[in-house]
Amino acid sequence: MKKEKDLKEYTIRTDLIVDLFDINQEEEGILVTENTQEDIHILEVEIMKEENKLHKKKGKYITISYQDVTDKENSKALEQVIVTELKKLMESLKIPETAKCLVVGLGNRASTPDALGPKTVEQVLVTRYLYEIEEIEVDQNYRNVAALIPGVTGNTGIESSDIILGIIDRIKPDFVIAIDALASSSMDRINKTIQMTDSGIHPGSGVYNNRKELSYETLKIPVISIGVPTVIEAFVLVSDTMQYLLKHFSYNKENYQKNKLVPVTLRNYKDYNRELSSQEKVKLLGEIGTLSEEQVKELIFEVLTPIGYNMMVTPKEIDFVMDKTSEVLANAINKSLHKNFDI
Repeated sequence: MKKEKDLKEYTIRTDLIVDLFDINQEEEGILVTENTQEDIHILEVEIMKEENKLHKKKGKYITISYQDVTDKENSKALEQVIVTELKKLMESLKIPETAKCLVVGLGNRASTPDALGPKTVEQVLVTRYLYEIEEIEVDQNYRNVAALIPGVTGNTGIESSDIILGIIDRIKPDFVIAIDALASSSMDRINKTIQMTDSGIHPGSGVYNNRKELSYETLKIPVISIGVPTVIEAFVLVSDTMQYLLKHFSYNKENYQKNKLVPVTLRNYKDYNRELSSQEKVKLLGEIGTLSEEQVKELIFEVLTPIGYNMMVTPKEIDFVMDKTSEVLANAINKSLHKNFDI
């Protein structure tokens, strides 16, 4: 009998805590709460122990799932949810309304999937320079906010964390908000998920380029990270496509007669749950049809990785989506930091 390999030896790249566990299963030391607002799903995971099955740091992880950030009504609803959840995180960290903030945009401005941080920070309302002018009395409804885009180590030769530490030492902010692009192990979450956490962030982790951690332990002040998955590994994309292929055939087998007048492009089998039998899978895919979903991922990883084709993939509309996402994030951050901010 062929010995099955453990897929754990193959690292599936994801920065999202929601990719790592089944929310329907209880885990010791992990508290999960969910709610929905205007078709926007909010999942809060609180990890209460440093040693846990998810191998994630202790802290709160808030996952906001949505459908279309480019739709005006959806984006406004999403913006309000982000404001609410960001304020809740700040309150849980006991950050006062007078606390000074440094907003950091991580990533590479020249690479669209990695430009979320810089694009967002470019739209953040900064006020620190006003507080430095003695002749000006700043309205206290506007927080003392500074912004930084440290660039990437490949361009500067300096770790982002070292640049940020130098700035913190100089201007003495009370807390940091860091924005970065992430990776996911699910097609469904690309550009449709926001993760916020008080546990910190590893810049570049989404593309196998881990840099020094930004967290309370390294910066000595609270760090709130905000990220959106913009890339997925090719082997995950292909294996997910295989699963959708099976759904497609299963859906057509049961629904073709009554839906034969419906154009193929309008047949929505995404959430269709009837599975093909083992015999049907083998007939359709041959030997591959005998493999489990995890084994299919393992196989495709083994095929693509040695020849250098396990690429990081992003959607074709990433430019437009990135502009809209950064705008929503910037507006939400501004409204969370400044009482009188409104556009």
